[in-house]
Amino acid sequence: MRSRQKLLALITVLALVMAACGGDEATDTTAAPSSGDTSAPAADRPSWCGPDEIKLGFTDGFGGNSWRLVTTAAGEDEAAKCPSVVEFVYADGQGDTQKAISDIQGMVATGVDALVVFPDASEAILPALRSAYEAGVVTVPYRVFPGGEDGVDYTRYIGLNSADDGVTWANWIKEILPDGGNVLMLSGPAGNSQGTLESEGLHNTLEPEGKYTFIGEQPFEVTNWDPALTQQVLTAAIAKFPEIDVIVSDFGPSLVGALPEFEKSGRSIPAIATSDGNLLGCFWHDNQENNPDFKLMTIQTGNDHVRLAMQWAIALATGGETPSATAHSHLVFENSVTGDPNPVQCEPDLPGDIYLSAEMSGADQAALMQ
Repeated sequence: MRSRQKLLALITVLALVMAACGGDEATDTTAAPSSGDTSAPAADRPSWCGPDEIKLGFTDGFGGNSWRLVTTAAGEDEAAKCPSVVEFVYADGQGDTQKAISDIQGMVATGVDALVVFPDASEAILPALRSAYEAGVVTVPYRVFPGGEDGVDYTRYIGLNSADDGVTWANWIKEILPDGGNVLMLSGPAGNSQGTLESEGLHNTLEPEGKYTFIGEQPFEVTNWDPALTQQVLTAAIAKFPEIDVIVSDFGPSLVGALPEFEKSGRSIPAIATSDGNLLGCFWHDNQENNPDFKLMTIQTGNDHVRLAMQWAIALATGGETPSATAHSHLVFENSVTGDPNPVQCEPDLPGDIYLSAEMSGADQAALMQ
């Protein structure tokens, strides 16, 4: 039975990779690993996996980078732990809000019992979430707050303690720049709750010091978490601001393409407070010697946030036990100054677009990238 599950899991991962490459279809579907027997021994069944069989959907506002690919695979991996999930379907909104809305509507029309949603477009997605919830679908948005409230517009929102990330970055900035400095922050789409709350934590911690200046668009420079757009935005900021003492970003690897611009202009790469990624870690190892200001601190990049959302959706739809946690938190992962809890990590034999803080191994992530 386990061999069969592994084979079907491999098939679904390959299908996910093809789905991530794009397409015009509103919904890309894949069959989830299923034992065909939901009476598995209690010891083999997570507490959040109840006895009722379900069809589970997962919609993504934007699946077009490696972080989303790993996150999607992590979500499906979590769902595969529950034999009551007899079918899993996935849809990539491809950065198009209308498509993301249509994907949710399509999932409901095909009869999903539970739906996990990454609502990149925030409140623009709320009416679609509400329709799904009113249709009787267990509806669980996560990570980006879509507005609304639990039990009215959707079943349960599984949030992120984003303000804490801003506080964590700010406290590190105070340690490495005790005399103050210019702070540039980058995040995803305009108005996204993650970046907004991170910025609040950052400002609330640094502004009382009276010696830190926030430069660039506020509350953050908009990048849509797209590496190409991030490179454009950061390159423009490097040209505009002659002094950038620290960069804060909630998607660290996307910075790498533009960082050489500092050296081209005769400046050291500044300190960076961000999220982890193998690409960024290896870049730091290759360039820190020639860039004396290039200190690096990362938090976990958060691929495993989706696992908590999956657990909640599956528990509520199958009759399982709901998790005790209602929000996800990022722990500090690397610190080039203290080495605590880890020095900067780099796996040069693995792809740059993997995340060593994730539960999924680097080798398994590398297989996805192929």
